[in-house]
Amino acid sequence: MSIAQQIKEHAEVIGADGVHVGTVDHVEGDRIKLTRKDSGEGHHEGHHHYISLGLVAEVEGDKVRLSANADVAVTFEEEEGGQQA
Repeated sequence: MSIAQQIKEHAEVIGADGVHVGTVDHVEGDRIKLTRKDSGEGHHEGHHHYISLGLVAEVEGDKVRLSANADVAVTFEEEEGGQQA
């Protein structure tokens, strides 16, 4: 089973450091689409954000652990439309 198939809707996405990054809305192509409630503040608020499946280290039940710490992973997030966050 591929990583994408293991990722469940509403699973928590956490950095390698265990810090919450977001909540899975669904997998879209080679990216995880995060729910809007985890969209951040300011100009990021209300937008869906995406995390590349390439950053996924492992899937543990309802948790998706990334290979990067949370503060680094959010710099790789892409907003809807493909713009870097």
